[in-house]
Amino acid sequence: MQFDRLTAEMRRLALLAGARIMEIYDAEDFEVRAKSDDSPVTAADEAADALIAEGLRAAFPDVPLITEEQASTHEQAARTFLIVDPLDGTKEFVQRRGDFTVNIAYVEDGVPLRGVVYAPAKGRLFYTTDDGRSVEERGPFGDQPGETIPVGVNPMPDNRGLMVVASKSHRDAATDEYIGRYGVRDMTSAGSSLKFCLVATGEADLYPRLGRTMEWDTAAGDAVLRGAGGQVVRFDDHTPLTYGKPGFENPFFIAFAPGVLLVKD
Repeated sequence: MQFDRLTAEMRRLALLAGARIMEIYDAEDFEVRAKSDDSPVTAADEAADALIAEGLRAAFPDVPLITEEQASTHEQAARTFLIVDPLDGTKEFVQRRGDFTVNIAYVEDGVPLRGVVYAPAKGRLFYTTDDGRSVEERGPFGDQPGETIPVGVNPMPDNRGLMVVASKSHRDAATDEYIGRYGVRDMTSAGSSLKFCLVATGEADLYPRLGRTMEWDTAAGDAVLRGAGGQVVRFDDHTPLTYGKPGFENPFFIAFAPGVLLVKD
């Protein structure tokens, strides 16, 4: 894979998709429908998906593409592929809370090596560079990258006073019970893959997810966190979270800065 070309194309498509999403977000009203699994979908999900899928297939025709909104792609079996969630956090989008993201990632041999996470309503853009390190680009965003700031996890989190981030829409009693096993200084909540990015920048130290997610929900954020020095492991045995699993469904997981001493279940 030509990583310089990949980085440029993922960034370009994420920004274009974000602009299209915001056109719909800023409209007076938009239709919300339910998919077969009862999760919501809007015209923004579909428009962003069509734009990104067309661009990726044109640029990388030989790389399999998995995208949330195209069920036919979920039947593919591959260890190396591109994976897309065109609008992660649709519930946040519908409720106009702003915590939604565009997510594009490249997975090789089960590992998310490159990714972009763009939160258009918040003006935050994170991605991995050609060499795999993670940055946050400062807006306004143009055709060419602007100022980028290297991001990195908190190198020495205090296990007696961790900053924890949890889901806005999917937090439950099991998550609270697990978080309660740590010395927590403070907590914040965020929607979509922004939670990975908050750990990547050191704004949080720990993000446990004890709920159902799919690989397209996590791959881009996982890549950004790994590129910032963080880790994502399975909740059950603390082995690295891998991609290309049957059905593209994730187990429970923990995203964290490596200095955090994980509690065994």
